[in-house]
Amino acid sequence: MFSKDGAVLFFSCIYVYEKKINIDCVGGYSLQVTEERSTDFEMAEYRMKTVFRHLNSGGNGSNRIHAFGQNNFLTEILSQKQQFIYSLPNAKLTAEQRQFYEENGFLIVQNLVSKENLQIYGERFQDLCDGKIKVPGLTMMRDISYKDHYTNEHVVNKIQDLFLDEVLFDYCRLPEVLDYVECFTGPNIMAMHTMLINKPPDSGTLSSRHPLHQDLHYFPFRPANKIVCAWTAMEPVTRENGCLVAIPGSHKGKLVQHDYPDWEGGVNKMYHGIRGMKKSEMEKRTYLEMGAGDTVFFHPILIHGSGANRTNGFRKAISCHYAASESEYIDVRGTSQENIAEEVIQIAKKLGVELRDYKDAWHLRGQLVRGKQVNL
Repeated sequence: MFSKDGAVLFFSCIYVYEKKINIDCVGGYSLQVTEERSTDFEMAEYRMKTVFRHLNSGGNGSNRIHAFGQNNFLTEILSQKQQFIYSLPNAKLTAEQRQFYEENGFLIVQNLVSKENLQIYGERFQDLCDGKIKVPGLTMMRDISYKDHYTNEHVVNKIQDLFLDEVLFDYCRLPEVLDYVECFTGPNIMAMHTMLINKPPDSGTLSSRHPLHQDLHYFPFRPANKIVCAWTAMEPVTRENGCLVAIPGSHKGKLVQHDYPDWEGGVNKMYHGIRGMKKSEMEKRTYLEMGAGDTVFFHPILIHGSGANRTNGFRKAISCHYAASESEYIDVRGTSQENIAEEVIQIAKKLGVELRDYKDAWHLRGQLVRGKQVNL
């Protein structure tokens, strides 16, 4: 809005940040850009030039606008917008949060999920482990060190496909979580991969650790930048009980080859890791220690993993990978993802489910949680 002698002129420009931009003008004029989301750069440029032409016409030179030094105003705004590749304009994230995610590939939001909800999810997990409740189709995975034991909290290291259980799937629908997810996926959101992860005290074989990996290895849909994981600590997670570790900035790389690591104590099912990880890269990892209810959002190409639980307690987290429903499935045959696709198809076959294609597994899992369903 440009104001002079009580006259007011409104105009739009492309979205930059979730706030108004105030511009100091020579001659006592004030200029304020009210931002709104727009993909029509040509129209935005036309409007801006029209306004500037009116503002700069007539009068003496001291009344002309001098914004951003000698740079073109629209060019400056476009450069500010384009610096964010991995998140979308949304009032939920501050410019500082967007910049942190842009540089590191993850963002921790403290105390996002209530203790009351975490207690409900924890009790549900316990009842499922103890056999008090049975949910058909729910995938209960066992730690390799306890594979011959009866199912209990020490044995079950992961529950997958939470969409089959209304109590646990409630997490994936929490508005407080989805409000942040929308900053990465946009308004049409699919819950694609849902898990409650339990890291029991390590038996001494170090099987409770998870090799460094990229989640995109598991997903036959793109684009990667419209996928995000929300991972919420259900209890304090520390280096001692096996918190997440991540290599900041690794989300700017590419998806690389994954295989089962050659670990002496064995590796849990589906725990693929990056092949030939360099020691110099591993030394860059940072530890994401979190309190109960804290939630980390991270990019699917971010290299991350977790250590062994060296305590006598448990380390639980609940998570969901979300994707924009506008995303498209891809054919992973002949790519680095072919090995995981074949493994999933074979496991499904043993369970009596015939999958014609790896994409079929995700057609079954994907659930709309906000907006409208487009492709996935």
